Amino acid sequence: MKKMQRFFMVLLMPLLTLSISACAEKYSEGEQYTKVNETVSKKAEVREYFSFYCPHCLRFEPFMEEVKKNLPDGVKFERNHVDFLRAASPKVQAMLTKSVVVAEQLGMESKLIGAVFNYIQVQRAVVTSERDIRNIFVLNGADGDKFDKLMKSFSVNSKAKSMKKNQDIMAKKGALTGVPTMIVNGKYRINTNALDRNNFEQDYQNLIQHLLTLK
Repeated sequence: MKKMQRFFMVLLMPLLTLSISACAEKYSEGEQYTKVNETVSKKAEVREYFSFYCPHCLRFEPFMEEVKKNLPDGVKFERNHVDFLRAASPKVQAMLTKSVVVAEQLGMESKLIGAVFNYIQVQRAVVTSERDIRNIFVLNGADGDKFDKLMKSFSVNSKAKSMKKNQDIMAKKGALTGVPTMIVNGKYRINTNALDRNNFEQDYQNLIQHLLTLK
């Protein structure tokens, strides 16, 4: 068995080398991606900066689920909600940031985030308070008492503050001027306008895979 495995690895190595080389030639800094930091993050990650008030973010949601599914083992997909859109007050947007963390901790991230997008952009309803968000969650299967406890918890508040800090750092670097924005390993921003329009989704995912290999 070991001899057979070595045999297949010998056959695959030229193909792997060719694939990496092809990506390096196809994607270049300043075109398909921009370096926005000097160092990579301590843990491998793909971070999407988004807002519930952004129509493009809503359209990206199904694709982001595919991106998440196709990431290599050990690479985490992080959603980072932002609070700088003018569609709502920073206070309301900060509550929505916390709700993203709560959805994650409830293990209902995709369903509840989708429900909030639907409430704001499809139903055209307005979020004015934490109770509005609670009602959305409960109507979509979440436990109301757990929601209340989590919204007040240290872990949720800590992670929400971390999202805000990430947002502010990237904004100061000029890396975050709008949403959705994808940053790989805290260092490389994807420039979506430079990707292949005819094969956008595959090109996007190939670029992520390439950027994950860079230091």
